[in-house]
Amino acid sequence: MKNLKLKLIDYYIIKKFLGTFFFALAMIMAIVIIFDVAEKLDDFMDNNISWYEIIFVYYLNFIPYFANMFSPLFIFISVIFFTSKLTGDSEIVAILTSGVSYRRLMYPYFISALLLATMTFLLSSYVIPEANKKRIEFEYKYIYNKGGFYARNVHKQIEPGIYAYIESYDNSRNIGYKFSIEKFDNKELVPKLVADRVSWDSTKQKWTVKNYYIRDYKGKEEKITSGNSIDTLINLNPSDFEVIERSIETLNASELKDFIAEQKMKGDEKIEEYKVEEYRRLAFPFSTFILTLIGVSLSTQKRRGGTGLNIGIGLLLSFMYILFMQIFTEFAKASTVPSLLGVWLPNIIFLGVGIFLYRIAPK
Repeated sequence: MKNLKLKLIDYYIIKKFLGTFFFALAMIMAIVIIFDVAEKLDDFMDNNISWYEIIFVYYLNFIPYFANMFSPLFIFISVIFFTSKLTGDSEIVAILTSGVSYRRLMYPYFISALLLATMTFLLSSYVIPEANKKRIEFEYKYIYNKGGFYARNVHKQIEPGIYAYIESYDNSRNIGYKFSIEKFDNKELVPKLVADRVSWDSTKQKWTVKNYYIRDYKGKEEKITSGNSIDTLINLNPSDFEVIERSIETLNASELKDFIAEQKMKGDEKIEEYKVEEYRRLAFPFSTFILTLIGVSLSTQKRRGGTGLNIGIGLLLSFMYILFMQIFTEFAKASTVPSLLGVWLPNIIFLGVGIFLYRIAPK
């Protein structure tokens, strides 16, 4: 345990790691914000948005989202940059020849990685979802200038054994077309309602069905009733037709878990996409440790190309990691691979790369 007590050199490495990371992240965020302002300036001016709203409502909630998105890449670059400099100045050699083992050298790096991984987890699970609510609301109100959405071919289980289908739904008018609702009892269809149109009455908090007919099955008998209009109470709200891919960004960890359980009950076809988001919020912070391991193992080797070559190799590996992450995420969403495996497979592969580089690093 005495060997794990923080020493002056540990504080030095932690300070270098975190300092380089936050400086690099601040620089890239400044560039991203400048380009974003240039792109959206006309929208800001056309809508007469106050500077208070732009800064404190939009960009204050914009920064955590994009900072978290870029963090793994800049953790990797930060480790490679300052460690390569230490190696080039023979500081790493001096540390190792003073009796510090290579494994012990990794200790302050992994303390820094733990701090950053914890920060990333808390941001993605609790802070960013709340920030996304305000950011997305601002974008829809001023940037996209659209209060509505248009859903197509929505099929949902609204209660056990009860399924609803709508071919298209326009929330700007709260009207849906080609609507049907089916009820099953022991896998047998009992009644089925089919309508040309359905509309939401916000005053009555009910759906009004237009030009409908109901087919009621009782054994081998079939009874058909029809009409022009009827009010119906079903466990379905206009918000259920929203583009859920965007809305899951606004759910914190516990809300997302409840949401997945609810959508599973309703038979949502995109359940794997929601699971991917849930698993990603844990796999993403864990990548901090893997990228740190790879970065240190690469950077403690003196190369003829120096820091530039190490950064080049690091960038190549980081882009490969991002590519693998995107590919397997899409596989998971499409149910080509199990969602848990699809999210974690890039981490598993690059953990193997990190262990290999650690073993061949000069000790």
